[in-house]
Amino acid sequence: MPQWLLPEGAGLAARQLVEGTMAPVVVLDAQLRHLYVNPAWVRVSGVPATAFLGRTLGEVLPDLQSPDDVLFEVLADGQPREATISGTTEVSSPLGQRLWRAVYHRMELPERGPWLCGIGVEISSLRRYMDDLETAHQRLALLDAAATRVGTTLDIDTTCQELVDFLAPSLADLAAVGIVEEEFTGAPPPPPGFLRLRKVRGSAPPGLEWVLDHLGGPGPYVDVPRGVATRHCLDSGRPWLGNLASDELFQKVTVAPERARLFRAAGVHSLLIAPLLTAGRPVGVVLLGRAGASQPFDDNDLATLQALAGRAAVSIDSARRYSYEHTMALELQRALLSEPRTPHPAVEVAARYLPSGHSVLVGGDWYDSIPLSDSRTLLVMGDVMGHGFQAAVAMSQYRSLLRTIAASGAGVDMILDEFDRQVAHLGLDRLATCLLALMDPAAGTCTTASAGHLPPAAVRPDGSVDVLWLPAGPPVGTGLGSYEALTLRMDRGTTLLLYTDGLVERRGTDIDTSVQALETVRLPADSPLDDMLDTFLAHLANGAYEDDVAVLAARPRDGSD
Repeated sequence: MPQWLLPEGAGLAARQLVEGTMAPVVVLDAQLRHLYVNPAWVRVSGVPATAFLGRTLGEVLPDLQSPDDVLFEVLADGQPREATISGTTEVSSPLGQRLWRAVYHRMELPERGPWLCGIGVEISSLRRYMDDLETAHQRLALLDAAATRVGTTLDIDTTCQELVDFLAPSLADLAAVGIVEEEFTGAPPPPPGFLRLRKVRGSAPPGLEWVLDHLGGPGPYVDVPRGVATRHCLDSGRPWLGNLASDELFQKVTVAPERARLFRAAGVHSLLIAPLLTAGRPVGVVLLGRAGASQPFDDNDLATLQALAGRAAVSIDSARRYSYEHTMALELQRALLSEPRTPHPAVEVAARYLPSGHSVLVGGDWYDSIPLSDSRTLLVMGDVMGHGFQAAVAMSQYRSLLRTIAASGAGVDMILDEFDRQVAHLGLDRLATCLLALMDPAAGTCTTASAGHLPPAAVRPDGSVDVLWLPAGPPVGTGLGSYEALTLRMDRGTTLLLYTDGLVERRGTDIDTSVQALETVRLPADSPLDDMLDTFLAHLANGAYEDDVAVLAARPRDGSD
């Protein structure tokens, strides 16, 4: 069929306008066969005009989606309509899929019936821009969600579990995290040239958990040699991508090549591995896998994982440093606190120290029991103000100083007076509260004095608890002195409880109200003191304590009077 010509009467200007425009123009008959294509459409399609004439778009360019339903509607009612044409032509494009937006009008030619004229404009770049913008929005939304769901605690195992639970299914079907192990306590070090990873956490849908169980082999650790993809990520700081991986490629991921069959058996076809880096140093590695009908990973997945890995690495490193520092702090606290001296045989003593759940800092809480003459035992509960190593060191100094002063055998009020005077004289810049209780089983009494400390409590033989309100003098270190002693009757079977403010202090509650609430607790009075303290703490625990807690329990032994 010859190329269609403009209708009679069309001037040269009209022809020049149609054939000189950069916009593709086509003319179609009632069967959507081409009657005319202008040079612009020839250029973008890569097909000569003669190949179009008498044929439909699908016959000429089968990779383009033709809006035939819209075109038949225009032919039917004569109303102009817009339509979208998408796909690929014979002309390659860096944009890949191309997109045109066209408007179609119905025209009438004498003796030829209705026909369509379409004029289009390519919007591929705009569509790519909008797609990229949408991808960026989705990535930001994913990162924002991860910020609230990953790293909610300072526990490294919890942080890793939060990470893999977020990644699978957000980015993959299965996810696993390994942490670089630098301490080899309780296990021999890895062979020379190997790097040890601790297998921390994994996440997989039902039916694929077994892959995580077998990944990396048995045991909690895997020693990774050079040449393995995981090791390459850690050494180079760059991710590794294996889409639609072959068996040979899978073997580069596993330490033992025969384990590559695990991926095949599970239907895993693509893997993405990214290092967890902080300050340029690897703290671990995350592995993602896609299986079954899931699409392979693309560049957007890679960019998203790298951003998530960067944030997660900070959380994991913080959790790991917290765990290390917390352990060291507790070791220091235990070394400074040590065990109280053995009380007089006529007195039974038990104690507990619980660090704050919100800080790695040690505190200034201390307790002691000092045997004196005549079957008496001096019980001590103190709290140096502040936290941190300086408070802990000051606590150790105060504890040693009080032991020296108590050896004089003076009354508890005089001991506190001298204690306060010497602390002020030495210039120690931390005040401390202190409670002394001199238990005398032979007399059946307990003489107490307080330097700004909370009152003790007595557990009666029936299990009820009474708070023993005392006159409280100024804290130790003020140099003000003036402490008052109060002697209380200690009936047979009564237990004395001394404690620091971390046990009862609650945000938004008056401290006296919290102390008074101790009287609502009932304890097993005839049980061993260790069991009594466990029950006592269980009654009062409400999540992590906001401050360090020290508790000391003492009672005369049966037959001691």
